Amino acid sequence: MKKIEEVTALIQKQCLWQFFSRSWDREENIEGIMTMTGKILNGDKINLVTPADKAFYSDAKFLAAEIQKKMPWLFELDKSGVLELIEGVKERLLYIAVKKSRNCELNLSNY
Repeated sequence: MKKIEEVTALIQKQCLWQFFSRSWDREENIEGIMTMTGKILNGDKINLVTPADKAFYSDAKFLAAEIQKKMPWLFELDKSGVLELIEGVKERLLYIAVKKSRNCELNLSNY
């Protein structure tokens, strides 16, 4: 749990993609960027097919580099440990940025 909070804090300090103006945008960004970050950290093959894939990859590449630089404990994790970390961070970010958000505009249908 401490590692999840550490990565979440890093994202909250350095990444604006978690705070897009609509809940579906936030959910899509969190899912796409965190999934791509997990693939980068695990050295998995990455297919950049759509423009969204390329955008997620761009943000994920920065995030993965920051995590590797600032959190040396990452290198102690195996692939499943990295995936578990990424899933935990996704859940935490969704809770903070979507479910717990007091921004009433997140779910307006007029946009």
